[in-house]
Amino acid sequence: MLEKLEPQADQKILDIGSGSGWTTALLAHVVGLRGKVVAIEVIPHLKEFGEKNVAKYNFIEKGIVEFLCRNGADGYAKDAPYDGILVSASLPKKELPLAWKQQLKIGGKIVVPIQNSIWVFTKTDEHTFGEQEHPGFVFVPFVS
Repeated sequence: MLEKLEPQADQKILDIGSGSGWTTALLAHVVGLRGKVVAIEVIPHLKEFGEKNVAKYNFIEKGIVEFLCRNGADGYAKDAPYDGILVSASLPKKELPLAWKQQLKIGGKIVVPIQNSIWVFTKTDEHTFGEQEHPGFVFVPFVS
């Protein structure tokens, strides 16, 4: 999924369903000191677990990563627009939350599992998204 997102140095990424913090830490390493990763986890004890894991690498202390416990479907407008949005839980159908669409930069990507496929949505203008499907995957369901 990270490969499909194509994160780069200095970017701002929204990591929805951050769980253990593994992808958050990888993203923080890629975006570096001038980038930012906002990690959202709806389950409080998972948010704390991920935050503790990522804190070991000083990404939070350096201001690269911020953890939030909230509904990922709402995104996080305060730090929008994002260069990329990574979602690590499967949506039940191909309907992206409006907040994600609005909080993504033109040219940015949303990478999200939908049922048994990974989908890549690329924002081409304010209201249009290109899409690619990559089938053959299984994920936990999205919880909001």
